[in-house]
Amino acid sequence: MPSAPEKQELLPPAAIAPLPRHVGIIMDGNGRWARARGLPRSLGHRAGMQALRRAVKAARHFGLEVLTIYSFSAENWSRPRSEVDYLFSLLRHFVRSDVAELHRNNVRIRIIGERDGLPEEIIGLLEQCEALTAENDGLTLVVAFNYGGRQEVAAAARALAQEVAEGRLAPEDITPQAIARHLHAPDLPEPDLLIRTGGEQRLSNFLLWQSAYAELVFLPQYWPDFNELTFQQALQEYAGRERRFGGIKPCEDKPLQGAASSSGSA
Repeated sequence: MPSAPEKQELLPPAAIAPLPRHVGIIMDGNGRWARARGLPRSLGHRAGMQALRRAVKAARHFGLEVLTIYSFSAENWSRPRSEVDYLFSLLRHFVRSDVAELHRNNVRIRIIGERDGLPEEIIGLLEQCEALTAENDGLTLVVAFNYGGRQEVAAAARALAQEVAEGRLAPEDITPQAIARHLHAPDLPEPDLLIRTGGEQRLSNFLLWQSAYAELVFLPQYWPDFNELTFQQALQEYAGRERRFGGIKPCEDKPLQGAASSSGSA
């Protein structure tokens, strides 16, 4: 999908239909963006923060209900300590410089991911974001921090196993719905659209359970080049998809050729 001109105006929300309720974004390519410019990776992450601001602006413009961003995965701990520390410093900067503005714009912030093992200061910052914006009813910005999809499902399985062990749940009552109730944000709609930048085409342990029927859009642009018009193009691509959820269109509900004659001769 080619990058759109910066000065082009966004379409009104009514011009794109249907729009997704929930969009998830894997913000990939900060390091490669920086390397291509001979810059340190830290400047790629800093440029990625600007792209995040543009994504939130576009999500609000189009009236989305939920935007979930993959900010720090459970696997990111394997990166050099200096880079992890810098990512944490970006979180501190986000809380100081962005959260108040998001609050003024009626954005609610939710954090998903494991908090055990995080520094107390970081846990406090996450709780501060959620508490300040808890009553807002505009866009919900979900920040996946220290998050992994497999870890999330494993935690749900442990919770259900505990209920079975305590006699509060029968094994036959472990259904997809029961598992979903034990995920990090069971009250939110599942993602309709999942966008990944950076040219890679994989989910990387992001919202694995929730994205079972999400439409996937993979973009070649590195995350720092993502802008409102890129978001609009992804929404337009989503609007052109046909979501069947395992079913078929009514016009396709016809016997296979030869099926009627073979059944009639039986």
